[in-house]
Amino acid sequence: MKENIVVSGRGQITLPASMRRRLGIKEGSVLVVEDRKGELVLRPAAVVELDAYTDEEVARWDREDRLAPGERSGILKKLGRTR
Repeated sequence: MKENIVVSGRGQITLPASMRRRLGIKEGSVLVVEDRKGELVLRPAAVVELDAYTDEEVARWDREDRLAPGERSGILKKLGRTR
């Protein structure tokens, strides 16, 4: 499908409704635009939610996950490693 679109003074474009429906692009969808040798390619973006942790939380997890004395050598011994 080929259509003409107009770029606004602010650099905005409007994708034709028929294309948006066919491709499942809805209000708020995130797209990636890529310049491929002078051609613009739009594709859906993968949006991943990230959690941010404080230094205090990370330090607490480090403390909670710390091995008891002798635990490390026991694990390494079971794995057939020394150190």
